[in-house]
Amino acid sequence: MSMVRRMLSTLVVLAGFTAAAQSQTPGSPQARPPVDPQVRTLRVEGTGEVKAQPDEAFIDVAVETSAPNAKAAGEENAKRMEKVLAALTSAGIAKRDLQTRNYNVYPEYTPAPPQGGEPKLKGYRVSNLVSVHVTDLTKVGGLLDKALAAGANRVDSVRFGLSREDAVQAEALRQAVARARKSAEVLATALNVKLGAVLDASTVTEAPRLYPATFAMDMAESRSAPTTPINPEEQTVQAKVTLIFAIQ
Repeated sequence: MSMVRRMLSTLVVLAGFTAAAQSQTPGSPQARPPVDPQVRTLRVEGTGEVKAQPDEAFIDVAVETSAPNAKAAGEENAKRMEKVLAALTSAGIAKRDLQTRNYNVYPEYTPAPPQGGEPKLKGYRVSNLVSVHVTDLTKVGGLLDKALAAGANRVDSVRFGLSREDAVQAEALRQAVARARKSAEVLATALNVKLGAVLDASTVTEAPRLYPATFAMDMAESRSAPTTPINPEEQTVQAKVTLIFAIQ
């Protein structure tokens, strides 16, 4: 046996001992039956990646009002938010896709005098934030314009996501497994050994994150301006898998 062949054989055996030691780590969140240290093993990793166009959006719009007292600020806020919701429903958004995410009432104070003293209460501010679920992404820019025209005076975020996230993650995982198996076959051929059964498998999937979109508020506030452009980007879903094969 050549020196290279002896070194490769030693690495394969050591891989078996390392995999067994990892599976027996105390306090492991996913405890699995240990791999027999006497069994020669081959450990490989694979990564899958799927790109998909977002098919849903979440728009967070808010109405903020101020008044000398909380009651007046709340009543004014309710009137303006009612108009915003009416504009969104008339644009085709179902009531089930409109959800209040946050409602705040808090006092506002004048700055403390430079010569000292306590700041004085000048009134109250009410903030009502509503999240709008949109499934037709061509309407996102127009909905922003309608909400602002109806009385919304704050846009917190426009986020995009995937409603079919499970299917995309499953495809990424299938790709990861296929690549890990292909790597194992290549290594087995190079080592002149035969692959046996899969003794252990673990995976990590990374879900796509909702990311904010940017847009021009000055365009949305101008009546003569065209619809605010919103262009969602592709989202990437990744999966990683680790396979441990027995060596026959």
